[in-house]
Amino acid sequence: QVQLVESGGGLVQAGGSLRLSCAASGRAFSTYTMGWFRQAPGKEREFVAGISWSGGGTSYADSVKGRFTISGDNAMNAVYLQMNSLKPEETAVYYCAFRRGAWVAPVAGPYDYWGQGTQVTVSS
Repeated sequence: QVQLVESGGGLVQAGGSLRLSCAASGRAFSTYTMGWFRQAPGKEREFVAGISWSGGGTSYADSVKGRFTISGDNAMNAVYLQMNSLKPEETAVYYCAFRRGAWVAPVAGPYDYWGQGTQVTVSS
């Protein structure tokens, strides 16, 4: 089992920045990927960014490229999402996700574990 706890959400004005954090604990795996997804009311959960500690690098949704940055700490037990130039339409609950393997999957299905989510609200 892997436990994920997100933090860092909040209210920000359009054009502002937020940094989300996700702390992972529990069973250790040698090959794994962590990602960020978001879900707005009435919409499906969508991929935002992902990072692999097994040579898979990073991946971003086209809508956030150049504005969001995903990173992880050296101990590989936390992942961060720096979000700049936020837009009102990016208001959503942001979820941290974990999957075994090196593939940075851009869809929710392959991820094995999920956090509870943190609310991000961008005002216009």
